[in-house]
Amino acid sequence: MFSVQELAQLRGFPRISAEELIRFFTLSGADEAFVRSMRQPATMLGVTAQLCSLPWLGFVPDEVAAAPVVAVERLAARLGISPAGLAGYGRREQTRTDHLRAVMAYLGWRTTDGLSLKELDEFLLARAMEHDSPGLLFRLACEHLITSRVVRPGPVKLLERVASARARAERETCDRVAHLLTPTRPGELDGLSVVDPEIGMTRLRWLSTGPTEASAAAVKTEVRKLEFLRGLDAHTVDLSSLPAERRRHLAAVGRCSSVPALTRRDPPRRYAIVLTLLVQSATDVLDEVVALFDQAVSARESRARRKLTDQLAERARRGEDKLALAEEILPVLADPTIPDEQVGGLLRERIGMSRLRAALATPATARQPRDHGHVLRVLTFAGGPSATEPLAAVEVLRGLTATGTRSVPADAPTGFVPARWRGYLDDAIAAGATAAYRHYWELCVLLCLRDALRSGDVHVPGSRRYADPTAHLIPTQAWPAQRAEFCALAGAKPDPATALAGVDTELNVALGELEQVLAGGQGPVRVDEHGELVIGPLSAEDLPAEAQQLREELTALLPFAPIASVLIELDRRTGFLDCFTHAGGATPRSRELKRNLLAVIISQATNLGLSRMADASGIAYDSLVWTAEWYVREETLRAANLAVIGYHQQLPLAAVFGGGTLSSSDGQHWDEMLRVAASLKYGHVTASLIVGKLSRADRQNGLAAALNEYGALRRTVYAAQYLSREDYRRKISRQLNNVHRRHLQAQTEQAWCLTLATNAITAWTTEYLGLAVAEQRGRGRRVDDVLLAHLSPAHSENIGLFGTITVDIDAELAQLDPSGHRPLRRAAASAAS
Repeated sequence: MFSVQELAQLRGFPRISAEELIRFFTLSGADEAFVRSMRQPATMLGVTAQLCSLPWLGFVPDEVAAAPVVAVERLAARLGISPAGLAGYGRREQTRTDHLRAVMAYLGWRTTDGLSLKELDEFLLARAMEHDSPGLLFRLACEHLITSRVVRPGPVKLLERVASARARAERETCDRVAHLLTPTRPGELDGLSVVDPEIGMTRLRWLSTGPTEASAAAVKTEVRKLEFLRGLDAHTVDLSSLPAERRRHLAAVGRCSSVPALTRRDPPRRYAIVLTLLVQSATDVLDEVVALFDQAVSARESRARRKLTDQLAERARRGEDKLALAEEILPVLADPTIPDEQVGGLLRERIGMSRLRAALATPATARQPRDHGHVLRVLTFAGGPSATEPLAAVEVLRGLTATGTRSVPADAPTGFVPARWRGYLDDAIAAGATAAYRHYWELCVLLCLRDALRSGDVHVPGSRRYADPTAHLIPTQAWPAQRAEFCALAGAKPDPATALAGVDTELNVALGELEQVLAGGQGPVRVDEHGELVIGPLSAEDLPAEAQQLREELTALLPFAPIASVLIELDRRTGFLDCFTHAGGATPRSRELKRNLLAVIISQATNLGLSRMADASGIAYDSLVWTAEWYVREETLRAANLAVIGYHQQLPLAAVFGGGTLSSSDGQHWDEMLRVAASLKYGHVTASLIVGKLSRADRQNGLAAALNEYGALRRTVYAAQYLSREDYRRKISRQLNNVHRRHLQAQTEQAWCLTLATNAITAWTTEYLGLAVAEQRGRGRRVDDVLLAHLSPAHSENIGLFGTITVDIDAELAQLDPSGHRPLRRAAASAAS
């Protein structure tokens, strides 16, 4: 499995990258205190090397002195000792072992025991059911042991576990499919390895050979494969007991193995491979048939478009030729000196019969292909309400093809035909041309079926590529029971007529208000002399004099605090820094860690960067990088944001400023739309997945179109209200920072840090504005909530964002009063006097 050289490498130190150097060879304050408890410098350095190597590698090599030089120098510099001392460390094996035990106890690691080995074996079995690569399984085992904080055994012992897991996975696979081997099935599977005279090869090879072009012959071949597989009931065999990766692996083995190689395998293993290949082929061939149908129809359409372009060009050329011919004929016909009986002969002589025949020639009409009959015979289609008529048309066409009937029934569906094609059908009906009508109607059915398959309106049961896009949503059978619960939770109407009637009323009222505004012809929203809609910018909002005075009074009361102080103070009340957990599961926390976390957050939020933050704060750059690597992740930042937002929403003044109720929801609609919204809300599917499924095709899915249409209604109502009501526009403008910025969900850690800092400033300012209001009211000052609604906590006038950054948690907390707040400025001055 591994060579002697590779085994030696697995027992020693590998090369270390710059990222690994910072990530694993940076000591925390607690780490340094632990290693300094050792007496000798060489012992300190050796123990430190083991302390950092264990989380890095999952074990400590016997030759500790062979640790990477750059890592040893880094540790020695931190400890203030010579790196050369490591050469004399641990000459006695017992010394190294005792030190390793101490390191393990400090880090919470353990050696392998019966329980950990059992857990490892179960983990490897689960992974071996998915992957068969020994190297990959070895790496996964190492990662599992590191995650479990179990010291890795020797590579040979671990490889033995990997080999055992692979063997168990093979036996487990055979056991899981054994019940599918009916008395007749082994004979059928063995027959696939025998050369079939009809096709000149074994059926296994035939099934494993895909089409090379989208031709009629390729379609017929794939249809024959599909019929053969269905004859073996391959499409009904349930292999869900095997992981998807295992099924793909077994099918790949079956495709790549020669017949002799398969024959040499023991029967249980051979039957599992061949049966899986059959089941996978049933899905793959089905997908291939649909794809070939799509390609064949598209190719036919492309050729027709090119031919139409050529025919239009040819028609123009022929028109010019006929015009020139007429110019030669007319003088002869108009010449009275030429006897009538000589006109025909003279024209044939002067012009020639070839030109006359060419002028009368009519372009040949393309022959209607019949290859799709094979596809319609073997495929079953299904779809939602929007596909009812196309599916009915497909069934009619299937019946016409099966019986050889040439005329389309009078009641055949035509409502699905796009307007741009309907003229062909109408002309054929008017002319009584039943053959032409069949030709055009059939083309419409095939093209619409192709588009519906692409969009997901129509799907193919049993297919993987063309499966039902709503299969990811709440199961159909479970949806009726959850519909009422979701509608009550979301405030949605379950009845579409009632809901749309409400939207219609809301839309008419909003449009009526807008019409009155536009009828005046004046104001910031108007229609100019060119018929263009003009939306003037909002003028600076004139705060009521009392509100302006109140704003100045309250702002003057707020204490000034650097951003670091704001975060320290807010952490005391919310504990948001506790949301930053170690990626490896380490639990010891210290003031130094919180200091480093705050420095990292500020550096990212202000775009200062870790290097300049190190200069501004005096914290070592490596410590900041290590903290960012192990603690600052999207999930920890999200949790910290939620803690701050939750605290802010509980503040009494937050409700006065507005709670963000202006946001509209475009995802609540009927019945499929409600199901989509509920599936998103209850976590059955991610938004990115459902949007990708609904928008992947050139032609919109019916559900996607319905969502877009309802969204357009909601946006129209919103736009009409926004344009007709200046107070509404101002209210939205005031709440922009309160709501949208506070609930921003960015994709990068830097943006998440900015969001966290913004949320913290908003919460801190809201809280102190509340204290200032209480102070003013305590002095007898009347402060009306209506005036407070004109204010916003989304400002940083009292926050210091730049300059020298000092992160001293104890000093900052010492400045707070018994209630945990800073004194208000004027209140503090009054108290002092």
